[in-house]
Amino acid sequence: MKFGKIEIYPVTDGTFSLDGGAVFGIVPRVLWEKTFSPDERNRIQLSLHCPLIVTKKYNILIDTGMGTKHDDKFCQIYGIDKKATILESLYRFGYQPKEIDIVINTHLHFDHTGGNTVFTEKGEIVPTFPKARYIIQKGELEDALNPNERTRASYLTRDFLPIQETSLSLVNEDNVEVDKGVSLVKISGHTRHHQCIKIESEGQTAFFLSDLIPTVAHVHIPYISGYDLYPLETLENKKKILKQAFEEHWLLIFQHDPKVRMGYLKKVEQRFEIEEVKVY
Repeated sequence: MKFGKIEIYPVTDGTFSLDGGAVFGIVPRVLWEKTFSPDERNRIQLSLHCPLIVTKKYNILIDTGMGTKHDDKFCQIYGIDKKATILESLYRFGYQPKEIDIVINTHLHFDHTGGNTVFTEKGEIVPTFPKARYIIQKGELEDALNPNERTRASYLTRDFLPIQETSLSLVNEDNVEVDKGVSLVKISGHTRHHQCIKIESEGQTAFFLSDLIPTVAHVHIPYISGYDLYPLETLENKKKILKQAFEEHWLLIFQHDPKVRMGYLKKVEQRFEIEEVKVY
């Protein structure tokens, strides 16, 4: 879609599945299953949206999904569906891996960084996007390299170590402008150094929520993922972002919602709902 002078392409890396109870935290199944129907293993299907932002200067990819390095057991556990990989999705819009200039990782969990790297024919792991600069919060990398018992399973070093020496660009602050109109906004809650992406052009604002608000259902304030390390910070940051997004009419872009990729906030009986904007 055209967004001022910027273009936004709905690139995807397919879908995967997670335990519904974990995704919705303290919210009872009787409530969340009205929207997300779980399978026999209590898993719900989630999307891996990785938008491509095209500015006058750069082709910017936000996150890279699961990637293709996982074995069959891993794919079965997480119900990975690769009907469309991130590279196939990029090809559909006419872009090659070598044409990606910047990859922004919102954080380093494996469902956001798996496509950072790829196996070669010799079995070596190399950057998927050979000319890209990978941008990551410094604190997030430090946490990923020094995980604890709770966070260890979320970080797979093969997704980010191969880019550390040659392609990595670390930031250590909030509101970093990557290019004119494209900024990093550090918002803690899911992880300490999780970042969202703000896109501004010709008076319009879009906001990529990543795991701050992973699905449309999570727009409701109490809906906070059990994966969030700092849920009370998520709570406060959600209220702040949603208030500003409503008042300033931001286009909200969702990463994991299987049906809605983006939309604008509206109020229904004092509660926020999403008015979907369809993209193809």
